[in-house]
Amino acid sequence: MMVTIDALLRGEDKIAVVGLGYVGLPLAVCLAEHFEVVGYDRKSERISELNAGKDRTLEVTEEELKRFQLTFTDNPGDLAQCRFIIVAVPTPIDEYRNPDLRPLESSSKTVGMHIQKGSCVVYESTVYPGATEDVCIPIIEENSGLKFGVDFTAGYSPERINPGDKSHSIAGIVKIISGYDAHALELLEGVYGKIIKAGLFKASSIKVAEAAKVIENTQRDLNIALMNELAMIFDKIGIDTTEVLKAAGTKWNFMPFSPGLVGGHCIGVDPYYLTFKAEALGYHPEMILAGRRINDNMGKFVAEKTVKMMIRADKKVNGGKVAVLGVTFKENVPDLRNTKVVDIINELRDYGINVLAEDPLADKQEAMEYYGLELTDMECVSDVDAVVVAVMHEKYKTMGLDGLTALFSGKKPLIIDIKGMFEYQEADSQEISYWRL
Repeated sequence: MMVTIDALLRGEDKIAVVGLGYVGLPLAVCLAEHFEVVGYDRKSERISELNAGKDRTLEVTEEELKRFQLTFTDNPGDLAQCRFIIVAVPTPIDEYRNPDLRPLESSSKTVGMHIQKGSCVVYESTVYPGATEDVCIPIIEENSGLKFGVDFTAGYSPERINPGDKSHSIAGIVKIISGYDAHALELLEGVYGKIIKAGLFKASSIKVAEAAKVIENTQRDLNIALMNELAMIFDKIGIDTTEVLKAAGTKWNFMPFSPGLVGGHCIGVDPYYLTFKAEALGYHPEMILAGRRINDNMGKFVAEKTVKMMIRADKKVNGGKVAVLGVTFKENVPDLRNTKVVDIINELRDYGINVLAEDPLADKQEAMEYYGLELTDMECVSDVDAVVVAVMHEKYKTMGLDGLTALFSGKKPLIIDIKGMFEYQEADSQEISYWRL
């Protein structure tokens, strides 16, 4: 007999969330208000910290972790207790910018080894259309000996988590759901309907839901690429991009996008999943890849602009000292995955510049493991020739231009502001050489 929503609500069957990162953990906490939930992650260190009430992603508070009876485990055997299994693991790209499905394949194998008859497996990870049914389900069948559509069913409900965004919670974002069959769709509606207040959108198929997710971020990527290209053009013209966008924004249908570094685990990655599938089908996508090329080169553009401004200010380049403030992929989150700030740092170092990278939220060990990057403390940042404010953490906002100027130890200040948080008038009044993207 297939798992039912009633059995889940009564606690006769449990829900498992596989992968307790930025997506899985908040989801598990929300579900635990209504269901018996087992949170599984293969990293023992992660389980230990969650059992101690700590979340390094800063997405869930200690109070929220202790509010409900959540079971955190690194023992895959505990998945056998659950018949509604949600997979929320990362789907990165490899060094060739092709989809890296290893985390998804590994998780599917783990699920397959412990799945019970009558279960429903739901994937939330971003994939190309067809991946759930063509890649994941066969792995579960192979490792379980069960037949899909007979012994277990499946659904797809793409995550819409925005790390660090407290105004757009899980409950407040419309959720797409899809199922292999009517029972799976009804089951997803029952489970997610308990926690999503903004409403559910029922996609007609798993492939449609997969495609909807992957184009959400592809659209944003292309719009940001346009802004980045405009920023490079306006820089050559000698006008301020922010001012141009403010002026254009007075038209009712002008879309509010800004230039910037496009990193992280979504916008800078998801388009490659779609282009991979397109090329596998014999179609070469041009616009999507053009946008990716522009965005992937923004770190180099910012670094070269910094060097040019150092030369104009008669500052030493080879052997000069530049502070790069913020290395995570976005403000007020500790996530270092696919951060494009590293591109700026590496490019500056190619010019012989001594780069001091500081970030109040990033984990120093992770920075070294991911990028070979040694982070410094703010107390050690002094006597610099230029400051690149790469990520506008709250700490840097609080410092303001006065605090940033103090890092120059009396030298003529030169500040590169990627997020455009400061104003030229304020910088001019303090005799700061200032540029914003």
